[in-house]
Amino acid sequence: MQAILNISSYLFTPLPDAAELRPLLLERALALNLKGTILLAHEGINLFLAGAADDVRGFVAQLKTDSRFAPLTPKESWSDTTPFKKMLVKVKNEIIRMNHPTIQPAQGRAPAVSAETVRRWLEAGVDDAGRPVVTLDTRNDFEVDAGTFEGAIDWRISKFTEFPDAFRAHKAALQDKTVVSFCTGGIRCEKAAILMREEGLEHVYQLEGGILKYFEETDGKHYAGSCFVFDERRALGPDLATAHLD
Repeated sequence: MQAILNISSYLFTPLPDAAELRPLLLERALALNLKGTILLAHEGINLFLAGAADDVRGFVAQLKTDSRFAPLTPKESWSDTTPFKKMLVKVKNEIIRMNHPTIQPAQGRAPAVSAETVRRWLEAGVDDAGRPVVTLDTRNDFEVDAGTFEGAIDWRISKFTEFPDAFRAHKAALQDKTVVSFCTGGIRCEKAAILMREEGLEHVYQLEGGILKYFEETDGKHYAGSCFVFDERRALGPDLATAHLD
């Protein structure tokens, strides 16, 4: 078995004390010899960590003793070496930048669908109500190029802040469909789904846990290629092993 456990997780939860949490979490992570990045903002936490399994899981367990972080559900993968060079904890204005302050997932999520449900819908081509299903990739263009769901809508955005305008330009084409927004781990497609619902798209869902959870819970069918990740592994295949990027 590979020695290094890698996790990614995020949670939208109010953190007015984000600046005070930063040194505390950095100290804990360093004490456990973890490497990676933790982003903190008033809207929540986004983390990518790697280390020995007991140390990574111990850090998460300690984090969850704060009730605000109790719902965290990390996605796990394994590697032979640590894909990060250092341990960083940063405070940001947003844990994923959209420049759209009215979108506040902590005040209510868009409906989510499980990986198994999405796989079943894609197999049938329709949702449980018989409505045509499309997948919408909310990631940047270079990430999509590594792999995406077969037939996924790709608006070739170069950064997530471009998503709202791209949606407005294509909204009419989505009105009669069930739209499943997706991204690497769930954070971008969660904000995207909320925006689309707030702007009048009725049948839109987020893929719970993103592509990585889809890989973890299904056989990866209907996904072509690999999933780009922002660490030294660069990409993961449906088996969650490091994949080659062309």
